[in-house]
Amino acid sequence: MAPRETFPPRLVFDDDCGFCTWCAEFAAVRGQFDLVGFSDLSPDQLARLPDGYDDCAHLLTDDAVYSCGEAIEEALTRVDTPARLPAEAFRLLPARAGVRESLYRTLADNRDLLGKVARREPPARKSR
Repeated sequence: MAPRETFPPRLVFDDDCGFCTWCAEFAAVRGQFDLVGFSDLSPDQLARLPDGYDDCAHLLTDDAVYSCGEAIEEALTRVDTPARLPAEAFRLLPARAGVRESLYRTLADNRDLLGKVARREPPARKSR
């Protein structure tokens, strides 16, 4: 299990994407996460993110920033469901980073298609 933190990890996601919103809410219902959409980032949070931050999801903890596939891997190891088990097992694989990032990029590049199966109304669109 993840170390105890002062604040819940912040899962940063594209809040203009229905599939991304679904994924973020999936994690939040099953774990301890504060959801932060790109449109709601504070200056402090934004300063912690890498350049081009809006190209993928991020997980901000007290002492680390996880980006893209690594953010999803880390988030899945923190959920309180059986989904945690394959994520923890995946961590045992040598050279997993390349596989993880390739899989993340494939899913991210096809989120419009995936959003036809799993989606939630994106928060950024509700305020329009």
